[in-house]
Amino acid sequence: MKHTYIVALGTFLSIIFLTGCLYPNNELSKNQVPNEVQLEKIQSAVDTYQKETNGLVPIKTKSSNTPVFQKYLIDFGMLKEQNNIAEIPGNAFENGGIYQYVLITPEENPRVKLIDLRITEAIREVSVKLEIYRSEHIYPPYGEEIADGVFKVDYKKLNLKDYPYVQSPYSKNNLPIVMDTEGKLYVDYRIDLMNALKEYEHNFKSGEDIRYILANNSPFVPAYSLPYTIHKGEPVFNNTKK
Repeated sequence: MKHTYIVALGTFLSIIFLTGCLYPNNELSKNQVPNEVQLEKIQSAVDTYQKETNGLVPIKTKSSNTPVFQKYLIDFGMLKEQNNIAEIPGNAFENGGIYQYVLITPEENPRVKLIDLRITEAIREVSVKLEIYRSEHIYPPYGEEIADGVFKVDYKKLNLKDYPYVQSPYSKNNLPIVMDTEGKLYVDYRIDLMNALKEYEHNFKSGEDIRYILANNSPFVPAYSLPYTIHKGEPVFNNTKK
């Protein structure tokens, strides 16, 4: 339990570091929109970089246990060194924006996507309350168990006025923040996944990770998500994967 708490604290501190300087210029309109032109420019730059470096991709080094949709952060410095880009996109975190540029499927078909850092900020706000609570209690503030090993957050124990949500980058719906057995916080994307399964053609089978239906059909990745699969046509938490 003590080891779990230390790991959770480390995750919390990394979120604090990331979001501490998240919004220096967030009133600038150029930093607020997922500009398709900017995405296309960075995609072209990544493709060129890969060709010029015999298949390498310009990503920052992250630990092997980093969640897949947050793992492959684009290193703009590497792109600039190769003269693949002249400047960092205005909406990128590195330039005062609210998005992190990431790659999905970098080994097979590197594609540029975005993490909406307003989700990071929402997770951070709950993490602050959670860490205060964990400093005084042995167990996290578990609420109702909604799936095997997945719980609602007992927001009253965290002195929150309402249940914690984030705004979906896909639908703008409110998505609940949930917690696993270790007290780690995640976003529950089941509403968006259900809508995507209805809207887009797919051939997912039980056990397969269906989160890519969101990443493949929008500029965004489902950051801070647990794995999901499909069961009887509906999205469910996939407890066989981490």
